[in-house]
Amino acid sequence: MKEMGLKKRKSMAGSIESKSYVRGMTGLKALYHKELADHLKSKRFLILLILIGSTSFASLYGAISGLTDASDSNFLFLRLYTTSGSSIPSFMSFIALLGPIIGLALGFDAVNSERAGGTLNRLVSQPIYRDSIIIGKFLAGTAVIAAIIYTMGIALGALGILTTGLKPSGEEVLRVLIFLTFTVIYVAFWLALAILFSVVCRHSATSALATIALWIFFAIFMSLVAKIVANAVYPVSNQYDALVNSMNNYTMELNLNRISPYYLYSEAVSTIMNPSVRSVNVVTMDQLVGAVSGYLSLGQSLLLVWPHLTGLAALMLIAFGGSYIGFMRQEVRAN
Repeated sequence: MKEMGLKKRKSMAGSIESKSYVRGMTGLKALYHKELADHLKSKRFLILLILIGSTSFASLYGAISGLTDASDSNFLFLRLYTTSGSSIPSFMSFIALLGPIIGLALGFDAVNSERAGGTLNRLVSQPIYRDSIIIGKFLAGTAVIAAIIYTMGIALGALGILTTGLKPSGEEVLRVLIFLTFTVIYVAFWLALAILFSVVCRHSATSALATIALWIFFAIFMSLVAKIVANAVYPVSNQYDALVNSMNNYTMELNLNRISPYYLYSEAVSTIMNPSVRSVNVVTMDQLVGAVSGYLSLGQSLLLVWPHLTGLAALMLIAFGGSYIGFMRQEVRAN
């Protein structure tokens, strides 16, 4: 009888856990669809679509005008994304600089605006897990980012094919898809960072300014700081110092720059979209001896940038983990 009672209690506990899991998944799904619908119906999404679309078409125009002067006929399809022309930056340069705006715009008021409006109290009072709120917001924002990036990237390639008549190879298509995937992870990092500041800051304006400040620092000032620090540690002010410290100076500056997500992303996608890039580190004259010039295969290019992808994904997870922990530890009903 005792064994039968124990089995019955275990089955009841398992049934309760199963129902709780289903309820949690249902709540997450409902919140995900709600956040996704809010993003897609907002004027903010339309503005972002127009901004990224106009810059993409402008970069395509510049790339097509730049292709007429190209002396190398290899991987011309990839140059639709990497070539600048007529004083217009390439699509890759545009997205590296403007991509964070997408994540910032989607996440800077994700939590504090609902807290200020009183809707966050109603959300947490529903029979759903509390972490479903923050996870649903991040997943919905990432889905919107992926939709914008893949749509614009594929549309740019399709228009380039129709305009120029280029026939991309399978490897070129794969490189473009990997480039777009890198871009989604890169922008998702800025979304997670914006959500983190939205959790920490009570006002939307404060969280937006904090995210913008970090974006400007990493995109513009980080390279200056890295150069100053490298010159201070390994000076190259005179001929002797330059001879002794040049290698260490460059290596330190490179490693400091790689702290920046902007530099990490730019270096990674430049390697993926330019098969002629054979190294992302310092190459000495000894290493060049006996080297055969040529293009790297897709697999070899991926081996070069695998640490960059891992680093970007880790930064994204760290930023989201901070927002998750901060949100779970806050007392929402008291606000």
